[in-house]
Amino acid sequence: MTLWQETVTSLSQKLRAGELSAAETTRAFTERIESIDPSLGAFLEPMTAVATERAQALDALDETKRGPLHGVPIAVKDIISVAGSRCTCGSRILEHYVPVYDATVIERLHAAGAVVLGKTNMDEFAMGSSTENSAFQTTKNPWNIDRVPGGSSGGSAAAVAARLAPAALGTDTGGSIRQPAALCGVVGLKPTYGRVSRYGLVAFASSLDQIGPMCQTVEDAALLLETLAGDDPKDATCATRPVPSYSRELDADVAKLRLGIPKSATGEGIDDSVRASFDDAVRLFESLGVETEAIELPSTEHAVACYYLLATAEASSNLARYEGVRYGLRNGATKALREMMAETRAEGFGPEVKRRILLGTFVLSAGYYDAYYQKAQRVRSLIAKDFENAFERVDAVLMPTTPTPAFPIGDKVDDPLSMYLMDIFTITANLIGAPALSFPAGFSENGLPVGVQLVGRHFDEATILQLGHQFQQSSDFHCKAPDLSR
Repeated sequence: MTLWQETVTSLSQKLRAGELSAAETTRAFTERIESIDPSLGAFLEPMTAVATERAQALDALDETKRGPLHGVPIAVKDIISVAGSRCTCGSRILEHYVPVYDATVIERLHAAGAVVLGKTNMDEFAMGSSTENSAFQTTKNPWNIDRVPGGSSGGSAAAVAARLAPAALGTDTGGSIRQPAALCGVVGLKPTYGRVSRYGLVAFASSLDQIGPMCQTVEDAALLLETLAGDDPKDATCATRPVPSYSRELDADVAKLRLGIPKSATGEGIDDSVRASFDDAVRLFESLGVETEAIELPSTEHAVACYYLLATAEASSNLARYEGVRYGLRNGATKALREMMAETRAEGFGPEVKRRILLGTFVLSAGYYDAYYQKAQRVRSLIAKDFENAFERVDAVLMPTTPTPAFPIGDKVDDPLSMYLMDIFTITANLIGAPALSFPAGFSENGLPVGVQLVGRHFDEATILQLGHQFQQSSDFHCKAPDLSR
């Protein structure tokens, strides 16, 4: 097997055993990025020199000091702070912003011995489902460069799918890890809200955002979650619960576990290939001894409306800090303060970010707060109650990750509602704060990946990881990679 085809798990074992050096591993991936990424646009800023220097330092360590991810290269979505490297959030307004500190997740990757390969492209401020909203470039899907990779973590998903990195960090506010993972044929994990620190993550919607891993296998996701998860005094919303040994529990017997199948999972608007792959996934789980049960989640029909009221309201509040005074872009500096702020935001923010700020400001405005924002919060509680009732009978809920495979670049740019509906199956996990795991489960007739997802109880990542791992032990969808020689 070529070095860049290795998984995180296999690389970490070989690197810690001294069978590979961190320097040669890093070189293999940086050379592949230089060769292939110009046609994909997954990376905004490769960090070749920094990664090479760190790999050489890791090689000088004594074997007893090698961490669980010693020498493993990892890409990072450009909304997560890495000291000394630009953090643009895919926006002109932060084009030249360089953080002076590492996010907690970066500190933990470094402590485990990982090497940061570079920052990946994304929809501006994580607002989008296709990575077409980046101010800098459009990322292409490695399976078909005329198709989107999904979003907003499309750069991370494309990087892992193209084997430019064995793993990447993404963020998930309404499906932004799982949706691109499904469209690019990789694994994406959104942890429970509070399971992974958000310190150093540039906020979009603070009650919904989560950082998580994107990789080739569920086994890799379990290993990475062990590193990323845990209490952080710098994040008041971070849980203090101990972190289980997820990777050691993967082989637990899943027979007799119960999966809930929502009646809406194969309903109207779902592509035939997604429906077929989902039905096949249900049958595969049943062959493993997993019991399935039809469940009702009645309030989820309002999830899209609920999400886009709450997320835009929080975005309006969080993005108010970009006013051209403290940091980032400043335009019209010689004018009055109000004019300077207006010109800065007009030039610095893209169309989708402006749309969501306007929606959120409207939702929070006098006379509309009760009618929209508070009502959406009540619906959020009803959705949580639906899942709470379901989890009294089942151990996890199985759903498609997306209603369709990857769509053509430009196909939905002028149709925001159609774009928002790509998140119809993913947003509920964010609204209720539950963990969710997407993994490859098939292909469309024209060879595009299809994913399914498992949603679990709060802080029960172990069960959905076990189910996903056993699925992958009995299938080979995750072993397939796009042909980049065309």
